[in-house]
Amino acid sequence: MARSSAIPPLLTLQDIHLTLGGKPLLAGAGLSIGPRGRLGLVGRNGSGKSTLLKIAAGMIVPDSGSVFAHPGASVRYLAQEPDFSGFATALAYVEAGLGPTDDPWRALSLLNDLGLTGEEDPARLSGGEGRRVALARVLGPRPDVLLLDEPTNHLDLPAIEWLENELSGLRSALVVISHDRRFLERLSSVTLWLDQGRTRQLDQGFAAFEAWRDAVLEEEERDRHKLDRRIVMEEDWLRYGVTGRRKRNQGRLERLQGLRETRRTALKALGGVRLDANVGRVSGKLVSEADRISKSWGDTVIVRDFSLRVERGDRVGLVGANGAGKTTLVNLLTGALAPDSGTVKLGAGLQMATLDQKRTSLNPEVTLKDHLTGGGSDFIEINGEKRHFAGYMRDFLFSPEQAGTPVARLSGGERNRLTLARALALPSNLLVLDEPTNDLDLETLDLLQEWLASYPGTILLVSHDRDFLDRVATSVIFAEGNGHFVEYAGGYTDMLAQRGSGVEAAAALPTRQASGKVNPVPPAAISPAKRKLSFRKLSFNERYALETLPVRIAELEAEKQRLNRLLADPDLYHRDKKRFDAANAALASADSALAEAEERWLELEITREQIG
Repeated sequence: MARSSAIPPLLTLQDIHLTLGGKPLLAGAGLSIGPRGRLGLVGRNGSGKSTLLKIAAGMIVPDSGSVFAHPGASVRYLAQEPDFSGFATALAYVEAGLGPTDDPWRALSLLNDLGLTGEEDPARLSGGEGRRVALARVLGPRPDVLLLDEPTNHLDLPAIEWLENELSGLRSALVVISHDRRFLERLSSVTLWLDQGRTRQLDQGFAAFEAWRDAVLEEEERDRHKLDRRIVMEEDWLRYGVTGRRKRNQGRLERLQGLRETRRTALKALGGVRLDANVGRVSGKLVSEADRISKSWGDTVIVRDFSLRVERGDRVGLVGANGAGKTTLVNLLTGALAPDSGTVKLGAGLQMATLDQKRTSLNPEVTLKDHLTGGGSDFIEINGEKRHFAGYMRDFLFSPEQAGTPVARLSGGERNRLTLARALALPSNLLVLDEPTNDLDLETLDLLQEWLASYPGTILLVSHDRDFLDRVATSVIFAEGNGHFVEYAGGYTDMLAQRGSGVEAAAALPTRQASGKVNPVPPAAISPAKRKLSFRKLSFNERYALETLPVRIAELEAEKQRLNRLLADPDLYHRDKKRFDAANAALASADSALAEAEERWLELEITREQIG
């Protein structure tokens, strides 16, 4: 047997069953992760992925099944919506997640790496800032197992790439739920598919998952077809060839009933979203032309001397750090905002539909039906034809029973599908999509990408989803910083090739005070990747670590030598088994601590050398 198979898992869930609201959600689901494992958990919205992760974290007790965590293994869970109540500062929240033996300096170091000072008021954090603080809390202890639920939500591209690098270097085992394909492809080595309450495992990373899933579904469809043919043959025998009093015929009748039960209980692939847009009239060839436009807020330049020509059929993606001015530039290009200097010329016959990032068009008190129809009608007009709202709802995976459901009671994925449904119901030849991929499952993302590729109009797209940009965009505008925007031909990967570097080169971003005045960002609030490149100076924590880590490394090496000498005694095990076991455990702990200390010291030494 291979050595790896003898290593016990750190966390195991077996035959998990759970019913919520009278509906079975999990029906025999399982999960197992070993030391330094990398597991991607995927499935449709509402399939129970987050619930399964909460069961693994001990936050929900299943109706039946077993949950086993290795004694002594530390587990940390990142929720989609962390609770910051009761904490005065971001640093206090992060420090509360540390154990008694964890490095207290790491809390502030992680916050600084993520562009925060630690003094922020948790009650006033933006979505992106809140996600960074929550990540610092779970990363700080370097736990044995990390359970991450949509860790890239609300993060900009520099932060996503920082997180990928940080997780890649951790010794922790990872279980990750994410809709970001590129993120999953880079971090997963095993893929767990949760579908209709059951889990199926692929012992490969996410890059191989979709082809495997499609093959599984095709095989199941063939099996159902064979089953249906057998049932037809047996039913024909039942009508024309049965003699009920014969014992063998009674047995055949029972087998037919068994076949029917198998078909009734067989899992079938869930239906998918159907995207049917209300395409408007054809616009003119010119959609928008910007000539040397600039825009400032206070003393800070948001857009500086930018020119661009957008023609019918273009798919233009905008990328960059949060706060770099992407939304401002979109508003300038669509005429929603006037430039301080320069001109913007809009083409003829434009019909614009907008999907805003914050989904502000959704009134939480209004029902799903009234949002789709505008109220007072049961019909929606799509491309000149009236469609009943119930049929259009089903296209976006809403059941008829949800027609009267207030928006406030919908999940994040459901709200996003509703916003898409409403935007696509409006006649348009120009789509402005601000973070359209938020909270969408992978299947819906696939369909949205295919639909956008065939959309006959023009698209302006703001997104942090690299795979989505590669599949959709014909050109990418990157926020280089200090108001400079540059257009690159092709998708995100093409942009990287042309720039010769990643998105970490973004410059300092402006921040807005409550009064509306814009000030330059303090150094600690600058994009983390930018700060790692600019290397202005080492922080106090970094200088302290550089001074103390060599001493710590020497102590750990001496401890390892002492323990190795002790364990070299061939009679120790028989003479004092307890002492042998304690020494063995202490050696493993010292070895792990030494590796972490050496890794951290090497990282800081490289940083110091780059500073010069």
